[in-house]
Amino acid sequence: MRRAALFDVDGTLTDTNHLHVTTWWEAFRQAGHQVAMHDIHRAVGLGSTDLIAHLLGEDRDTGQDEEISSAHSTLYGTYFNRLPALEGASDLLHALHDRGRRVVLATSAGGSELEALRRAIDADDVIVGIASADDVSSGKPAPDPVHHALEIAECAPENALFVGDTVWDMRAASRAGVRSVALLSGGIPRSDLEEAGASAVYADPADMLSRLDSEVLAGT
Repeated sequence: MRRAALFDVDGTLTDTNHLHVTTWWEAFRQAGHQVAMHDIHRAVGLGSTDLIAHLLGEDRDTGQDEEISSAHSTLYGTYFNRLPALEGASDLLHALHDRGRRVVLATSAGGSELEALRRAIDADDVIVGIASADDVSSGKPAPDPVHHALEIAECAPENALFVGDTVWDMRAASRAGVRSVALLSGGIPRSDLEEAGASAVYADPADMLSRLDSEVLAGT
C-alpha cells in the first residue's frame, strides 16, 4: 500500500508569500489598480487568473490580465536567485521519505519559478514528481491539483496527506478527499485554516517535523 505526502510550496516550504504580495501589489499599481496588500495576501495560493479575478472582480477589463500577470512574473523573477526555504523544509521532506511516504509537490508555479523554488528547497532526491498549474485545467481550490498529485504518487486519497498554508490548499484537499495539514508560515490565521478543513495546524515545517511521529502521521 503506497502512502504519500503532498505539499504546496509557497508559504509552506518556502518563505515567499510576502514576496508575492509585494510584487502583485506593484503589478496591480502599474496597471492602474490600488489593491490592499491584506487582500492580496489572502488571495496568494490561487492561480494568476483566479487571483486577478478574485481581487478585481469578474466585471474587470480582462484584457489587462496578461499584462498584470506578466508584470508580477517579471518582478518576482528578480528574487529567483535568493528565494528562502523555510527552516526544516528539506529535513521534513527527507523524513517523510524515510518513513515510506512518496513526496509530491502541488504548486501553481512553473518554469523558471519552479526551478528556483526547487533549488531553495534542496530535496529533489526525495521528490517523486510535481503537479504544476500547467498540468490541470483548474487550480486550487478546485481539487484538480491534488488529484493529479495523487496520480503521480500512485496513492489513494485515504492514504495521503496534503500540507499547505492557505484556505485554498485546505479546500482543494478536502474536495479531493485527502486529509489536510496546515502550516502558519504563510501568515493565514489558524481559525481560517481550521474552518477551511485543516485536521491539524503547525507553526512551520520545523514544528511539523518535531511532531512527525507523535501526531502528524496518525491515521494515514
